[in-house]
Amino acid sequence: MDPSTLRPTEVAAYFLKAGVAKHNDRYDYVFFKAVIAGVMLSFGGLLSEVISGGSPALTQSNPGLVKILGGFVFPVGLVMCVLVAWLALMCLIIFPMAVLKRVIPWWSLPINFIIVTFGNLVGSLFFGAILVKYSGVMSAEPYATFVKSFAIKKAAEPEWHQIFLRGIGCNWLVCVAVWQAAGAKETISKIYAIWIPIWIFVACSFDHVVANMFSVPLGIMFGADVSFILSLIASYLGNIVGALLVALPANYFWLRDFEAGGLRNAEAAVARDGTPSESLDDDKKR
Repeated sequence: MDPSTLRPTEVAAYFLKAGVAKHNDRYDYVFFKAVIAGVMLSFGGLLSEVISGGSPALTQSNPGLVKILGGFVFPVGLVMCVLVAWLALMCLIIFPMAVLKRVIPWWSLPINFIIVTFGNLVGSLFFGAILVKYSGVMSAEPYATFVKSFAIKKAAEPEWHQIFLRGIGCNWLVCVAVWQAAGAKETISKIYAIWIPIWIFVACSFDHVVANMFSVPLGIMFGADVSFILSLIASYLGNIVGALLVALPANYFWLRDFEAGGLRNAEAAVARDGTPSESLDDDKKR
């Protein structure tokens, strides 16, 4: 019987192939996919703020429940990103794994990080300015006040090290979600695999750099007095550490004996569906 999920070794090999594919992708394609991903994740961020901002009485009486509800709807954004586009936090796990196994050159990592991050920022700012601020969908109370207060809670009230640590917890969960989705073989399973970890990170108020690219500038557009750049740097660095806490153990446990020998071996490792582990075993015998 064909298993419903790939084994960890197969998922790790799939990530190597993804790293090779993204390394070979045209830079303009990478950028515009990242713009689309920034927009899609912002849809989830907006829905979460609609739920949370539209429930002031419930927030007063049961703030934990509001966090649970806001967290529950946010994953729709990452689901669309995983199924359709390209998000900065995905490349934070895929590219380190591919570089460590030498299937792509080291310089591909910073170049893709920069292009994807800038694309995500453009998409998030476009969505916040055009589809939220100027459309007026959050201009009425209690939403306008919530948008400002939420940005302040994200970027002004926490200390820099707190945002950094929250970024670690966030991307640890995001990378687990991406890993689980990669292992699932059909769409419903992928959605479910993504939903639970993302629900946890949002409900626990961890910091996602691309989500903050939407929520913090949006708050500034509504009059919040916060520093966007400092919070962006803190959450991004934390997200990088969180990704490495998934990527490095994955390389150690499931790709430790894999000898890359260049880009061609990574392609061969996943040349046929369901056979990446066979190719890896062949590499171990050499």
